[in-house]
Amino acid sequence: MQVIATAGHVDHGKSTLVRALTGMEPDRSAEERRRGMTIDLGYAWTRLPSGQQIAFVDVPGHERFATNMLAGVGPAPAVLLVVAADEGWAMQTDEHVRALDALRVRHGILAVTRTDLADPTEAITQARAHLAVTTLADIPAVGVSGKTGDGIDHLRTALGELVDKLPRGDHNARIRLWVDRSFTIRGSGTVVTGTLVAGTVHQGDILDLAGEAVTVRGLQRLGEATTEVRAPARIAINLRNLPRDKVRRGDALLTPRSWRPTRVVDMRLDCREIATQLVLHIGSAAVAAQVRRLGAIGERDEFSIVRVTLERPLPLEVGDRVLLRDPGRRHILGGATVLDPAPPALSRRGSAAAREASLHDDLGAPDLGLELTRRHAINADTLRALGVDIPSQLPPGTVVAGKWLIAETQWERWRSELRTALESPSDRALVDVGVRHADLVRSLRLPDSDLLDALVVGCPDLESVGDWVRQRGRKTSLRPDIEVAISRLTERLRAHPFAAPDQPQLVALGLGRRELGAAVAAGVLLQLPGGVVLLPSAPQEAAARLAALADLFTLSTARQALATTRRVAVPLLEHLDRIGITERMDGELRRLRKRAVVPDWTA
Repeated sequence: MQVIATAGHVDHGKSTLVRALTGMEPDRSAEERRRGMTIDLGYAWTRLPSGQQIAFVDVPGHERFATNMLAGVGPAPAVLLVVAADEGWAMQTDEHVRALDALRVRHGILAVTRTDLADPTEAITQARAHLAVTTLADIPAVGVSGKTGDGIDHLRTALGELVDKLPRGDHNARIRLWVDRSFTIRGSGTVVTGTLVAGTVHQGDILDLAGEAVTVRGLQRLGEATTEVRAPARIAINLRNLPRDKVRRGDALLTPRSWRPTRVVDMRLDCREIATQLVLHIGSAAVAAQVRRLGAIGERDEFSIVRVTLERPLPLEVGDRVLLRDPGRRHILGGATVLDPAPPALSRRGSAAAREASLHDDLGAPDLGLELTRRHAINADTLRALGVDIPSQLPPGTVVAGKWLIAETQWERWRSELRTALESPSDRALVDVGVRHADLVRSLRLPDSDLLDALVVGCPDLESVGDWVRQRGRKTSLRPDIEVAISRLTERLRAHPFAAPDQPQLVALGLGRRELGAAVAAGVLLQLPGGVVLLPSAPQEAAARLAALADLFTLSTARQALATTRRVAVPLLEHLDRIGITERMDGELRRLRKRAVVPDWTA
């Protein structure tokens, strides 16, 4: 099925034509029928002689309802442009075509109506002259009378040819369904409708709506219940346990964790003129926006690079087409292409001009190489959320570290900065070279702490020891006062290996957080969760004592055998589980692993 929107001046016969094609009444409300004009969006559908199904979104033609009209044409890939033969091109026809041109709608049919009242030739000639400079320049024209039915069969044939040219939907794509209607049905709950441009929706699916998970209770396609709808299609979705007031026109149903709604976006505006307060239209959404031009416009430029700050977040991706409208003047400013839905902050003097220069030649085509050049490093999930595919053959000079893709130049810069940081460690608890992980992540400005581990692995001359990074093979030495404090602690723990001192006792010994971290990095102390500090030989000593117990033992019996408290026993046994000395059985029971290799922590 394909979806086609109507467009054209008020009272030129759009709804009459849809009624003649489908046998359905697109104007649903009594107010619309009383006034004889479309106020909100109407919907109807039919099957063509070729067997193809099409759904029409009938939009209002009056200028007062421009927002409703844009909500209808926004998601539609094609248009049925209606011009009356007896009136010709009109003001609102021009406004609708400007919107379609701004959204780069290229597929459509020019339907010249009321051929029973006037010859369509002049109206067709006039319309073609207006369309010549738009994306709809080459659409076919059909003369038709919705009243007498003359030309309807010809129009149906033209619609079949149009449908053959329209792109087929990607059934495997992530979902972004812009809601154009929401209402309540007694016994079913909240129902929303929209045009499904890509993806597949199944009954039982969980989708995201404004950050909340909602469940698809039921589906309808062309008025018939179904368990699956594939794009493109008009779709009605019954959402489980969703109050009617929690969803509105312009909201989007999304594939969970696949989009990153944003309030700040950089765009390429297709004109030089800008206003600071505008309304941005995409899909069925209309959101107030503040617009700021980035940099100056060149003499030959017919476009502007702008930063748009939205009143509320929208799920946007690279390459999206939007329309910007001045609500005060009821004027369509122009179309724009999304270049970056996750732009950097403009915090320094000259950063706006530099940003404009980096985007000047960008046409908004998703490109991994371009993203790496601009961002230097980006998470794969973020890339997909921005609408950028990751090809099987990565661009030359791309480094992969976990979920991160990094430009090789940035990777080498980080490696160089890492070595420089290790030459002058910020923590003086260590006499020799060594820096904490957290300090390195901060000084290198890494976007993810996991990248530090990958950097260290990629440097054969470096190693991680606990929470520290140091040059491989170089033994870490401690300050003399720390050595004295550790000697006192070691003496106490040799007498009572599992009598771990609490934090005040450690501080009294002269072992604060940094001093303990240095001792752990030097390998002279073992630190467990909960602030439990033991000697490195504690696991070996614990294994020897636990071997004297029955095959299965509990936490309580282990605590008694180790002569310690629950505060120490719980993290110690969990540590023994992790390193393979013990293993959990049913409930609270544990046992020593058979043929367990007990590490010699004193070696």
